[in-house]
Amino acid sequence: MPELPEVEVVRRGLDSWVCGRTVAEVEICHPRAVRRQTGGGPEFAARLTGRTLGPAQRRGKYLWLPVDEAGGDCHSALLGHLGMSGQLLVQDPAVPDETHLRVRLRFTDGGRELRFVDQRTFGHLAVDETDAQGLPAALAHIARDPLDPLFDDAAFFTALRAKRSTVKRALLDQSLISGVGNIYADEALWRSKLHYDRPTETLTRPLAATLLANARDVMAAALAVGGTSFDSLYVNVNGESGYFSRSLDAYGREGEPCYRCGTPIRRAAWMNRSSYFCPRCQRLPRQRTS
Repeated sequence: MPELPEVEVVRRGLDSWVCGRTVAEVEICHPRAVRRQTGGGPEFAARLTGRTLGPAQRRGKYLWLPVDEAGGDCHSALLGHLGMSGQLLVQDPAVPDETHLRVRLRFTDGGRELRFVDQRTFGHLAVDETDAQGLPAALAHIARDPLDPLFDDAAFFTALRAKRSTVKRALLDQSLISGVGNIYADEALWRSKLHYDRPTETLTRPLAATLLANARDVMAAALAVGGTSFDSLYVNVNGESGYFSRSLDAYGREGEPCYRCGTPIRRAAWMNRSSYFCPRCQRLPRQRTS
């Protein structure tokens, strides 16, 4: 699933290619792509046709573009989540349709169109109402992400210790910290020398600060090279892959030597996913006995 760096790459592309353009026509090729839209496909198309899209924005793994309404007000937004395999592509109208094209937006200027392509159909688009700050209603429960300038480090530390969970579960809790998924959780934990199942209440403030700093660093590094692509399912709006998979320290490196100590990286089944870690550098603390 695309995580914060990959979604931010797509956001930047949308901001460059779609912001300020007026929708001329909406084509729904598969109803599942707009399954969360009240009123379904007809309502989705009606709320976008003739409207101008504003600057692309993001919270965690969600993207949205404000929708200009009558009088220039913006009280709604085109909201999207890429799911496991969703792609938002800007394509010349002459380019043949993709096999898994789900939604197409054509614009009044006749230029490149916006296509939502999704092989597994877990992603979705919808037009959602926004609050006074322009945040779509569906995102009210989503926390800010660690690259957001308004992310509250102190509040995160307090909530993390109070979570009574394990550290990787907490990192993937989008109501606590958004945008972090399986790949970057494993990478931040490796950099921090923390085991994925370490109880959150055992994290000191310095350890939590180190973890947060490493999460920021690894996602910023991934963002600089276009994100992480293991296959063709994640690409930017121009269909290009990211290259951070070449720089991963833990994720996907089962059996390969740890870059710190040389111990083979292990993979463990975890919540229907996998966790990659160094068994020497990232040891689980011993349980205290009373």
